[in-house]
Amino acid sequence: MIRTKTMSLMRIYTDEAAMHGDETVVDTIISRARTAGLAGGTVLKGSIGFSATSIVHGHHPFGIGDNPPIVFEIIDTRSKLEMFFGKLKDLRGIGIVSLEKVEVLSALSV
Repeated sequence: MIRTKTMSLMRIYTDEAAMHGDETVVDTIISRARTAGLAGGTVLKGSIGFSATSIVHGHHPFGIGDNPPIVFEIIDTRSKLEMFFGKLKDLRGIGIVSLEKVEVLSALSV
């Protein structure tokens, strides 16, 4: 039997080269999401994208200057994601963060 559950999806946009101290913003966000006990997340690496500053992020020949876009997708309850967002305020290099309602389909409990 398929069950559905209303949850929320947070998307965090950044790029591969964004740093927080000695570690990448990617690693920092993943570490903080796991520590916060969020239900699950995935990091997606884009091939090309641009930001509000019109800087194009992507792959370049021979890898010189590579800085592809990164999107985090994290699913949990809206309240947990809103609390998690507060834990990201010290990170530079994050672009847009979006939050939307999603229906999670699962044969297992989520």
